[in-house]
Amino acid sequence: MKKRQAQVRRSDVVFRGRLFRVRRDLVAEPALRGQPEGPAVMREIVEHAGSVVVLPVLSDGRVLLVRQYRHAADDFLWELVAGGIDRGEKPAQAARRELKEETGYTGRRFERLLSFFPSPGILSEQMHLFRTTGLRPGRDEPEADEALEARAFSRRELERMLRQGRLRDAKTVLGVLLELRRQT
Repeated sequence: MKKRQAQVRRSDVVFRGRLFRVRRDLVAEPALRGQPEGPAVMREIVEHAGSVVVLPVLSDGRVLLVRQYRHAADDFLWELVAGGIDRGEKPAQAARRELKEETGYTGRRFERLLSFFPSPGILSEQMHLFRTTGLRPGRDEPEADEALEARAFSRRELERMLRQGRLRDAKTVLGVLLELRRQT
């Protein structure tokens, strides 16, 4: 566990939900080098246990994306496979589970590309991005609240979707850009 650098003077949980909770902290944040410590500030933090993102690459180089409705965006979005990490589960296990649930595919090789914070100003969630190859098709097992469409896209199609603003989900943009860079 990483040691906190901020001095938390008060912390209150203001919301508890199924997937996350919201905490309001009064903190004295650490000063930048050569600057005095700033005043205490109120920060609202969405606590999330973390998630995985899966970049499934078929043997012909096409990338598998899933399309689903996202209420916050009020639109259908093409995204990489993704989902939460269950209690006691390691990120690689979650990546395998999510790939099977959302697409039916299983992968032979999972390579961890990077871990990142999608919105560190308000969200504690850390995402773990995996690239998977050696894909074998199977039957998907979506959760009860998921309605997904899976489709494979070529490099050219992905580049066009990026240019036209048709890929708008940050984790997907990041993963696709990394894959396009890898293929050059």
